Amino acid sequence: MNQTYNRSDSKVEIRGFEARHYDVLMNFITGGTYSVFIRRVVRDMAIQPGDAILDLGSGSGRNTCLMVRYLSGGGRIVGLDIGPEMLKQAQRRCAPLPNVSIEKQRIEEPLRYRDEFDKVFMCFVLHGFVHEDRLRIVENAYRALRPGGRFLILDYSEFEPEKSFWPVRFAFRHMECPLATDFVRHDWRAILREGGFDDFRERRYYLGYVRLLGARKPDEAAERA
Repeated sequence: MNQTYNRSDSKVEIRGFEARHYDVLMNFITGGTYSVFIRRVVRDMAIQPGDAILDLGSGSGRNTCLMVRYLSGGGRIVGLDIGPEMLKQAQRRCAPLPNVSIEKQRIEEPLRYRDEFDKVFMCFVLHGFVHEDRLRIVENAYRALRPGGRFLILDYSEFEPEKSFWPVRFAFRHMECPLATDFVRHDWRAILREGGFDDFRERRYYLGYVRLLGARKPDEAAERA
């Protein structure tokens, strides 16, 4: 039986104690492995020195600071978030970085960017939205990317939570928002294909329960040449 979710089920806007100590909590939840894991993910993103990257739900800025290491002076990152504690941390961390800007912006609302970025990145954010808002975010990513650019989603893989490894099952029952269960039951390649993307690639982590799913915005002009 399909369950109906609404925005009140979401925990995507992290505030208070959890927001102020988010990085420490992620390290604790993953048994101290998160720092190594996220560095591996950023390496797997194949960032090029001149890339322009849009980070949707940039959080504390931790990932932004890792990604910027791969950029030259010609590259840049724009991070978008809404939580005041997260924004404050990210702005403080990124203040010394001239090619990084952190802005307050809801990512499920229309964005001003058009054909501007080589990569759009999301890290454990998409699963926290109701499905209608997820589709709006996919549309925003498509519009923001240059032809040939890639949408990179770091989030849960597709699986049935009630049949998963017991720590994952426990986390989905008692720690994650209900929308995460809805997220992992969707076919995200099919959704992204319907949104105009192609050339899917993925890397899996944490026994396959987490993945970096990449999809390309087609470059029709280049393909015709």
